[in-house]
Amino acid sequence: MESIANQKKSLKAILDEKKDHRRVLLLYGRDDAQHYLLEQQESLNEVRDELNEREMDVLVIVASTLQEPDRQFLMQHYKLVPSEDFIAWLIGKDGGIKQTFKKPVAPQEVFKLVDGMPMRQQEMKKQE
Repeated sequence: MESIANQKKSLKAILDEKKDHRRVLLLYGRDDAQHYLLEQQESLNEVRDELNEREMDVLVIVASTLQEPDRQFLMQHYKLVPSEDFIAWLIGKDGGIKQTFKKPVAPQEVFKLVDGMPMRQQEMKKQE
């Protein structure tokens, strides 16, 4: 899991680099609701191998560390409402938003969505 706070690149640039190569679970949390971020990260830490198997990265954003251009990008392209306590976006390899979650989500629910995607179905056939 990586925090975008430590990145020199814009959030858009980071997501653009991952497009076509990696799926992303993008986590956003307000400072006064960081317990949601922590809860989500803890559940995902337990399934790192399954994340890697699905070529999935987890990016974490804490509202207070978000630069204004990144905030604008999230508001325009991901419909971020800055007053939300927690939001997670499942982003496919095509760069499209596949699902939005307003509360921490069980990793198995995310995996079920990913495994149902046509591109993931093809990947699983190649692995057989």
